[in-house]
Amino acid sequence: MNLKNGHRTAIGLMSGTSMDGIDAALLSVDEKGHMHQGATLTQPYDGETKARIRAILGGRGGEAEIATVSELLTRAHADIVNNLVQQNNINNYDISIIGFHGHTILHQPEVRRTRQIGDGALLAALTGIDVVDDFRSADVAAGGQGAPLASLYHGALAAGLPKPLAVLNVGGVANVTWIGKPSGDGEEMLAFDTGPGNALIDDWVRQCGRGEMDLQGHLALAGEVDEGGLAALLNNVYFDLAPPKSLDRNDFTVPPKPGWSPEDGAATLTAFTARSVAKAMEHLPSPPERWLVCGGGRHNPALMTALGAALSAPVAPVETVGWRGDFLEAEAFAYLALRHLDGLPLSLPGTTGVPRPMTGGRLNRHAA
Repeated sequence: MNLKNGHRTAIGLMSGTSMDGIDAALLSVDEKGHMHQGATLTQPYDGETKARIRAILGGRGGEAEIATVSELLTRAHADIVNNLVQQNNINNYDISIIGFHGHTILHQPEVRRTRQIGDGALLAALTGIDVVDDFRSADVAAGGQGAPLASLYHGALAAGLPKPLAVLNVGGVANVTWIGKPSGDGEEMLAFDTGPGNALIDDWVRQCGRGEMDLQGHLALAGEVDEGGLAALLNNVYFDLAPPKSLDRNDFTVPPKPGWSPEDGAATLTAFTARSVAKAMEHLPSPPERWLVCGGGRHNPALMTALGAALSAPVAPVETVGWRGDFLEAEAFAYLALRHLDGLPLSLPGTTGVPRPMTGGRLNRHAA
């Protein structure tokens, strides 16, 4: 999975389903194909930007508003790129490519639709660096799920680790990459969305007027799980579907008028995320020896405790093996952008359900 085409450096950008903000990460690949992680930067969204993104989820708001928010989002990404290179005394011409995921506002692979806002051509013009964007469309058009896409990067990072291994990313939606033991054809891999991640917990906390998220899991730790309500949430056909499979951020919602206190609601929805991951184990080819957790969810002690109780293997943040959990997805899109330049697949039948290994992305050249 390593890249071998001379020393190159990419910037990966990620705006995830939690709508916290933008992560940027430098990733270099040397002449031998070895990866080297570089500088990182996070730029939170302000309240207005979050609200405007939230208002167009699902394609709502009309095309004029979507275009306006897309430009706003692109300019925010240009700001973080320019800040990253300036703060680290990097010349723009030393960056080979930017991997620009954009922000997903609609994901319906069952009808071959996915939409990420963000203008790659504008980002290239604003930064003076070539940009690869539109990572998911080709996969979805070919019949794949278009997600998750970080799995190939997980596999590259995990090359020297004991297998089988599961990498769990808990963003707004949670997804797992199961990596099996190497065989003659390379490592076996399966990836899919397990269910909600932080999204329902965040929505509940916001609905209760208690902020934007359950910081440090304080609400959940003070509450009690409503087992009946949890059972109703888990009674969803999605969990029985065979992978690969993927979700839109809004495929799961907080039940109407559940009668929970803020604390009990947070506890129940936190348990829902953890039990969803446990149900995903039914679809894995073999039990993982351990689970490595990335994404914002690993900062929530209540969720990490719930995952540890629900899964039959050790659960730990990815930092325990030296990975950068807050920037793994940004790094992944830097990695995928470099793969695009080499004409290599970005997704596999086992990671998105695409019929064959699939290239993807769209190259946007900056003006010389």
